[in-house]
Amino acid sequence: MTELDHRVRGVDHVAFPTFDPAATVRFYRDVLGFPVVHSICAAGWGPEDHPDFIHFFFDIGNEDRIAFFYYFGASEDIGGAKGARGDVYARFGADVPEFFVRSRHLAIHVENEEDLLEYRRRLDASDWPVEMQVQHETIESIYTHDPNGYMFEITRAMRPVTPQEDLDANLTIDALLDVVGEPEPTFGKLLARKAELIVERAADWELAQGSGR
Repeated sequence: MTELDHRVRGVDHVAFPTFDPAATVRFYRDVLGFPVVHSICAAGWGPEDHPDFIHFFFDIGNEDRIAFFYYFGASEDIGGAKGARGDVYARFGADVPEFFVRSRHLAIHVENEEDLLEYRRRLDASDWPVEMQVQHETIESIYTHDPNGYMFEITRAMRPVTPQEDLDANLTIDALLDVVGEPEPTFGKLLARKAELIVERAADWELAQGSGR
């Protein structure tokens, strides 16, 4: 595959709907300390049935932003059927597994453990205390849900990701694409295909190491 030049410089913003802008501002600005940096006030937008709205942004560092839409007059029933779990964008019934409900989330990173624990302190002193603190393979994270029900994660790196791990990640994705293109993909088939790719590519890696590339 031809490598494409990588021109993006990170996330400009991610955006979500909210039915409680007051609590949203309290959480992001007053508890976490993320300043409001931009807002758009619009009387409708394109189609005649589009409600008036305000679109407001918080600075989450590195010139990245998290943003929310508040639609005047919009009901929380706008999303259709409601369940007990999920967020204001999507509600789920009791039959939906918890791992699926929690899979959609936003994670932002901080520099070190001291910063992570400072945000834990702020959250624990608020109406949205930390629900989990977990050490993953290379990161440590704290989790809570914001006033809109969105899962929110703050994370810090425990060590750098190595070039070998980058290589492994690409092997995993290549194996995944091969496996999901066939009937009945499984985790076991992915691991088997990944092993095959390692064998297939080992000679090229040895040549690359020998040439100093």
